[in-house]
Formats: sequence, structure tokens, C-alpha cells
Amino acid sequence: MSSKPTFFRDNKRDAPRARPSSSGWRNWIVVVPFFLFAFLFILLPSVSLLLRAFRDNDNRFTLMNFVGLLDPSILSAYWVTIRISLATAVGGGLLGFLMAYAVTVGNLPRPIRTALMTFSGVASNFAGVPLAFAFIATLGRTGLVTLLLKSVLGVSLYDQGFNLYGFWGLTLTYMFFQFPLMILVITPALDGLKKEWREASENLGASHGMYLRQVAIPILMPSILGSMILLFGNSFGAYATAYSLTGGFINLVTIVIGSQIKGDILYNPGLGYALAIGMIAVMTAMMAIYYFLRRRSERWLRQ
Repeated sequence: MSSKPTFFRDNKRDAPRARPSSSGWRNWIVVVPFFLFAFLFILLPSVSLLLRAFRDNDNRFTLMNFVGLLDPSILSAYWVTIRISLATAVGGGLLGFLMAYAVTVGNLPRPIRTALMTFSGVASNFAGVPLAFAFIATLGRTGLVTLLLKSVLGVSLYDQGFNLYGFWGLTLTYMFFQFPLMILVITPALDGLKKEWREASENLGASHGMYLRQVAIPILMPSILGSMILLFGNSFGAYATAYSLTGGFINLVTIVIGSQIKGDILYNPGLGYALAIGMIAVMTAMMAIYYFLRRRSERWLRQ
């Protein structure tokens, strides 16, 4: 009897067996610091905040801390924080997207992209006291730009209603680290746009504007919205910049939490912990929406 033809052989039987990886446990050891960090600095503090939020100053169980969240001043703090976060997320998102689009799809010279990405990597982490001082020295009442505009053009920013230490001044300051973060987050999505899509639309007679409206923007929209949500969370949890710039006089949730936990007059740690739980709830919702939108965008960019 003739032997079984080669093309009838059982591929599963003839295929070489994969050897079990002897370094699998080493790969798990490498990621142990991540899980340890997440447990010590995310999960454990969150559980501690939740437990302390149900305690009063005498360490007795109470629900009054969460009832205190309905106070008009507390609701106002949440509203002001949400407004600033929305303004910087939308403004920084649009500005960052346009810059990233110009250096990726817009065919600007490669050195410009390198310089912009380097600046974004630095500026997205430039916050706190140094950023507040930089804006005070630039746009404060005696700042360089303020004095130049007044002496050269005769324009007084503060006489026109501008106030660096108010809502729009803080929003402008936040924008300094918001739009660079948008550039860093949205650039990989822009790089994922395939040239074949643009060439196919051009072959079908579509103009550049039609390609943007009907192809590129719909594909990028989940990434754009997800990145703006990330910017919202980044602004919502900011504390050092606002406190250093305004001296704690603007009614933000983070500043109110600091006043309740370590303040001399508004000392109520339980209310501060309840405020922090409210912030965690908002941030969790934002991250869930961001994760959902990110998954939708990845399905397109993988095709």
C-alpha cells in the first residue's frame, strides 16, 4: 500500500509542538510593581477615603458628610470645577488636534513635528508652582506682556476685564498643559489614518474637505472625544496650579477638599473625604467613557 500523500497529512499531528515558555513567570514578576503601585496608591487610598467619609470628627458613623455635599457652596465648587474642566478640555482638545493634524497629515517638515512633540512632552508635565509663577510673571498685573501692551499699544488688560486670578485666567493657565497632552494622545490616532482611504476618496471625486467630513473625522471622532475626556479628568483633579495662582480664593473642589482636611477654619475631614469620593465617582465615569471610545477607535485603526 502506498504511503499517504503529503498533502493529506494531518497538519496538527505533523506540526512541531510549541515548547512551554520557561520564562513565563519572569514576565509576571516584571509587572508586579504595576499591580503593587495600583494597590498602594489607587485602591487602598480609595477604600480608606470611603471608610473615612462615613465618620465624623469623633470617629462615629454618620451620613451627614454626604448630606453636606448638597450645600450650595459645595455644589457651586463642583460646578465651577466642571466648567473649567469643560472649557480647557474643549479648547485644549481643538487646539491640540489642529496642531497634531498639521504636523502629521498636513505634511509639514519633519523637524517641526519633532520640535512640537518634544515641547508637548515637556509642557504636558509643566504645572504647579512653576507654571503659576510663569503666568504671573507674564500676564500678572505687573507681568511682562501686561506692561508691554500698556506701554506700546496703550491697552490695559485688567481695565478691559481680564483677570488672571479668576475663572478665565485659570482656564488660560490650564490650557498650557492641556493642549500639549492632546497632541501626545491624538497623534497615534492621526498616524493610523491610512493613505489608501484618502486615495480612494480622491479617486471617487471627493475633495479634501469631503474626505475630512465624511471619512477622516468620523473615524477619528471616538479618539477625539476620548482624548477630550482625558483632558477633562486631567483638569478636574488639578490642585497645585490653581492654589498657587489664586491663593485658594477660587471655589474649586480640590481647594475645598484641602481647606476641609487641613484648614484652620473650615476643618471637617469627613466632608473633605466625601468630596474626594465624589471626585473619584466623576473620574471613574470619565475613564469608563474614555475606555469605551478608545475601543471603538482601535477597531477602525486596526483595519
